[in-house]
Amino acid sequence: MSEVQMVHLTINNIPVEVEKGTKILAAAKKIGIDIPHLCYHEDQRIKAHCRICSVEVTGKKRLLAACSTEVWEGMEVFTDTPIVRDTQVAILQLMLANHNKDCLSCPRNQNCDLQELCSRFNILESHLPSVVKHEPRIKTNPSIMRDPSKCIRCGRCIRACKDIQGIAALTYNHRSSDIGVTTAYDRPMEATDCVLCGQCSIVCPTGAIVEKDDTDAVLDALQDPKKHVIVQVAPSVRVALGDAFGMKPGEIVTGQMVQALRLLGFDKVFDTNFGADLTIMEEGSEFIHRIKNNGVFPMITSCSPGWVNFLEKNYGDFKEHLSSAKSPMSMFGAIAKTYYPEKAGIDVKDVVTVSIMPCTAKKFEAARPEMGRDGMRDVDIVLTTRELIKLIKYVGISFKDLPESEFDSPLGTGSGAGAIFGATGGVMEAALRTVYEKFTGQTLPRIEFEEVRGFKGIKEAEVDLGERKVKVAIAHTLKNAKILMEDVKKGKSPYDFIEIMACPGGCIGGGGQPIGTTNAIKQKRMEALYQIDRSLPIRKSHENPDIITLYKEYLGEPLSERAHELLHTHYHKVEKLYSF
Repeated sequence: MSEVQMVHLTINNIPVEVEKGTKILAAAKKIGIDIPHLCYHEDQRIKAHCRICSVEVTGKKRLLAACSTEVWEGMEVFTDTPIVRDTQVAILQLMLANHNKDCLSCPRNQNCDLQELCSRFNILESHLPSVVKHEPRIKTNPSIMRDPSKCIRCGRCIRACKDIQGIAALTYNHRSSDIGVTTAYDRPMEATDCVLCGQCSIVCPTGAIVEKDDTDAVLDALQDPKKHVIVQVAPSVRVALGDAFGMKPGEIVTGQMVQALRLLGFDKVFDTNFGADLTIMEEGSEFIHRIKNNGVFPMITSCSPGWVNFLEKNYGDFKEHLSSAKSPMSMFGAIAKTYYPEKAGIDVKDVVTVSIMPCTAKKFEAARPEMGRDGMRDVDIVLTTRELIKLIKYVGISFKDLPESEFDSPLGTGSGAGAIFGATGGVMEAALRTVYEKFTGQTLPRIEFEEVRGFKGIKEAEVDLGERKVKVAIAHTLKNAKILMEDVKKGKSPYDFIEIMACPGGCIGGGGQPIGTTNAIKQKRMEALYQIDRSLPIRKSHENPDIITLYKEYLGEPLSERAHELLHTHYHKVEKLYSF
């Protein structure tokens, strides 16, 4: 192994030693100096568009971009000289001249990178005449809203869509002062290759791309005395919510989260982990059924709505490979509108189901006509983690000081297998725990499948089921999904079972998670979910007592006629636009 070459430089006359190849921005961070930036994002390739990170370097006639300039031996960098500050202020003033400054009514108010920089540089007013085009907000789908008048052309959304997801639904149009970010031919996002995963919204530094807000609909339901409002919460929300309230990244806040939802006024607080366990019962049974009846392989999980949208738009001829099992959210919704009202003695027409999800595409999923019956949706309203944060702040709840509370029964019991659904590889691991024991009739010698864990883009493993060895693969991001699907398309896939999650890291990195989510933070969230799994007394979906009771009292057995009616669905090759 070659020895790491170190470089010595000074930043504002402070000596710094860093590895060769380090950029000025990172070197400054090492000594506690935050050089302002906008287009830069630590998980994306360097763009050097905005030039807010300009610094002065001795011997250079012009300012250099700290995000893209590598350090060299003896370099002298200055981040706070008059010319640097004047340049940064001028850039911000130019941005403000072409920016809709209705900050008080912006969804990103007080959580906006541009607003923060203006405060940092004490810019109290815009000195240049406004040239902003006041275009209406684009609200053509249930998931994502765009506001072109808020766009600062940083390119973060383009890179997230193209480099991470491999889709490129967003691009630049025009040139010079007319340059903007839009879709091809300015089509609505849902009419392009976009899958509504929301990765663009989580990296946008302003309010140009945000989730479609449904908090008012929830507040209206909560304030209606005739309505019985219940809520389910996805596993990854409980390890991300604390980020917005000063807690450490990945901190487990399950108890405080449940209490906050009670204080908001929900009649019952349930756990999507219950729905995850139910999904494993149906999906695992479907996989075993395919093995025993020579079904279509590889079978592919269908929990991620962004991934399902991607398959329908790009690989619709191979939809039979998708598991027919609904996602945990939709399974829970179906049970919440059938079994639960019967058991609780409530008229189903009075039940309002709310889901708290890390995902923007879940709003789209809930709106699909297949996800309901008798003219009613199974899931009435979907909120992202960010929207739940808004509600908690709106009511004035001191989240960090809340006592812990438990989920309600009978839909509030979840296993450790359900908890790890939020991480890439978690669905596969949960399924294998149940499939192994149901297929072989034996107890797992080792409950943890380490091979399917981690952030590697595509992972694979082989599981011995006795009479058959099963080869599985796990992929996260649609760029990696495409690699696996091309083999399926060519008839060359070596796998029996594939898990695909649209978002990087899985649901922990969902497009509806708190702003500021990075790969480093996702790693901490993943570790927290496995910690939850280890701490629970029940770690296999088929051992969940409430799941056992549900089948005994209502469903009969996995894949029964009633189970198929409520818990399974079908998918479509998309040849026309969705309309909402």
